[in-house]
Amino acid sequence: MNIYVGNLPFSVTEDELREMFGQFGEVQTVKLITDRETGRPRGFGFVEMDDEGAEAAIKALNDTEMGGRNLRINQSEPRKTGGGGGRSGGGGRW
Repeated sequence: MNIYVGNLPFSVTEDELREMFGQFGEVQTVKLITDRETGRPRGFGFVEMDDEGAEAAIKALNDTEMGGRNLRINQSEPRKTGGGGGRSGGGGRW
C-alpha cells in the first residue's frame, strides 16, 4: 500500500520516515518530494509498505506531532492521468 505523509517538517530525512513506519511492518520504499526547480523539500512524501502494516501505521501515526507539526497520514490516492500541458488544436494561424 502506498501511504501519503503530509505536513512534514522540511528537515525530515528518508531514514527517519523509514524508522518511524518500520515499527509497523516492512517498509519497501520512502520518497520525499522536492521542488523541481529549487530542490527544496515540499513537506510531503510517500511510504510504501505491506497492507497490514500500512493500515496500522496510518491509524497510529496520523495527526501525531513531528518537529512541531501534526502529520497528515492516509492511504495515497492513485495519481490522476491526463490533463496538463501540450498543444490543443484549433484557432491558431499556421
